[in-house]
Amino acid sequence: MDLDWNGPQILARLRAAGMDGIELAAEHLLQVSSGLAPHEEGDLERSGEVSKDANAGAVAVSYDRPYAVRQHEEMTWRHDDGRQAKYLEEPMHTERDSMLALAARPLRDELDG
Repeated sequence: MDLDWNGPQILARLRAAGMDGIELAAEHLLQVSSGLAPHEEGDLERSGEVSKDANAGAVAVSYDRPYAVRQHEEMTWRHDDGRQAKYLEEPMHTERDSMLALAARPLRDELDG
């Protein structure tokens, strides 16, 4: 009996599926956090993006405006209804289960396929 070991190919496919999964989770986080971000003219909301570093196995959600951090951290500022400080931090907690399910989906599909 001959056995072909495809370990490196399998690991590469699982790493790629893992990156796809965390990117899906990050896109979900971006969508939810954009809906919570303070909104005056929409610049902050539109500046949100997902970036990834496949070599590091990491993704990030960020907002690219000079005032983004201050808007996020300043708990005493008033915002329109449905908008708030901690617009990125809060959905990291409240959307945890959804993001974990999204992250797991491509891995599950790869293992089932």
